Amino acid sequence: MTAPPSSVDFHFDPMCPFAYAASLWIRDVRAQIGTTVNWRFFSLEEVNRADGRKHPWERPWSYGWSLMRIGALLRRQDPALLDAWYLCIGQELHERGGKPHDPDVARTLLRSIGQEPAVLDEALADSTTHDDIRTDHQRVLDAGGFGVPTLFFPDGQCLFGPVLIHPPTGDRAVRLWDSFTALLEFPHVYEIQRPKNAAAQTEILTAMQPYLAGRDWVTVDRGKVLEIPVPAEAATEHGETPRG
Repeated sequence: MTAPPSSVDFHFDPMCPFAYAASLWIRDVRAQIGTTVNWRFFSLEEVNRADGRKHPWERPWSYGWSLMRIGALLRRQDPALLDAWYLCIGQELHERGGKPHDPDVARTLLRSIGQEPAVLDEALADSTTHDDIRTDHQRVLDAGGFGVPTLFFPDGQCLFGPVLIHPPTGDRAVRLWDSFTALLEFPHVYEIQRPKNAAAQTEILTAMQPYLAGRDWVTVDRGKVLEIPVPAEAATEHGETPRG
């Protein structure tokens, strides 16, 4: 077995709860073994765009795309700023159920990482921030990818995943990293998937409640709108009225 790679390009959309969970895992791996993580973009808005609807770069403000434009500008200054930005907006949406995709909230979050709120306006005024996202996005498409998290490795291989909730920490995080990257030794293994029974679906939905509370959009998977029911126990925990 070859040694795990020392670096990874992690493509994310800030609106994706599974990418965020995987990002927490890879941060833990980085803290323990020093893996270099290069944050890269991918747009679920664009890949799931319905025919006839505007591209995200054709709108004055476009949720994940606009947050990534801010990230693109920050990355030019210092990749560590994008690292902090992704964590900040991820915590707001996926842990607190907030709305980082609201421009006013985004400005406040910029202050929390030591940046001026005007960075938002600067990013939106710079049309080349669109180009930065499109370049990263196209890289995934050219590799046959379709979503996030998609991870690229120094030898050019890419893997989709891991798709998880409750990201492991400590020794378990490193064991998952070793297991995941072991697939690089077998480039013709294309898919491994764990079937999800009803109990697993309920656990996933319960874990996603902050995201579901904060989102202002429908969830689309490869062109299909997904109806996401709210488990009764999860709805009660978050002060919502369960729908029948």
